[in-house]
Amino acid sequence: MTHLILQAPNLDASNIEKLAAIAGASGLQNLGQTAARLLNVDITTRDELAKCCNDLRVDFAYIEHFVRLRDCKVLATDMDSTLINIECIDEIADMAGRKPQVAAITEAAMRGEITDFSESLRRRVALLKGVPIAALERVYQERLQLNPGAENLITAAKAAGLKTMLVSGGFTFFTDRLQQRLGIDTAHANTLGIENGVLTGQVLGDIVDAQAKANHLQALAQSVQASAEQIIALGDGANDLKMLALAHYGVAYRAKPIVRAQTPFALNFSGLDAVLNWFRG
Repeated sequence: MTHLILQAPNLDASNIEKLAAIAGASGLQNLGQTAARLLNVDITTRDELAKCCNDLRVDFAYIEHFVRLRDCKVLATDMDSTLINIECIDEIADMAGRKPQVAAITEAAMRGEITDFSESLRRRVALLKGVPIAALERVYQERLQLNPGAENLITAAKAAGLKTMLVSGGFTFFTDRLQQRLGIDTAHANTLGIENGVLTGQVLGDIVDAQAKANHLQALAQSVQASAEQIIALGDGANDLKMLALAHYGVAYRAKPIVRAQTPFALNFSGLDAVLNWFRG
């Protein structure tokens, strides 16, 4: 039996009825004002349902077996545009008046048009040479915000006993602060070269690229003996795909089309804590 979770910031009853009819659901359970569970649905209507959900701005998730959140062992998330609302490198560049050049490379990399992430990152960081470290602090204090539901999701995962990981192609300046702020177990990101209080335009050490993200997730999963079915991973860009592929609950959050097309779960309209409704109490 396959069930269907519908979610939206304001989930209208008439929309639930319309989608239940398309899915051929045998029953309905309301999960509050933002979510509903349709029971025993017909998965052959998936394409029609997906189109209707997109038109109605409703997120959907097919679930075959409901497990408890505590039956999972690992939650891994990307940082920029997933856990938080910005691309940090673009905002640093904006502080220095160099955002258009940097953002153009960022977008091309996120869409998968630049396949060598390491090269694209080094090119962007080179454009930041001479930017004072105070600009990074301003980005963190003035522009960085957690995306809706981020704190609830991390708190619930920790309470359920999951190991949490922040893994980013961004920078340790931000991941370290977020790790401490949210109590995340482990964090991995790139280290910016800094001399005399300004950026050198270089990245120190190995780049955290798509393969490195997957490797970090695999290592954490092995350390707690987590199977793919016990892993939740969230991301939005092409460099998250290898990591997302390791998780049964691979989630494309407000993601680029290339990511949505290759990921079993997607959240296009709801907050990050919408993930919690995929599990039973």
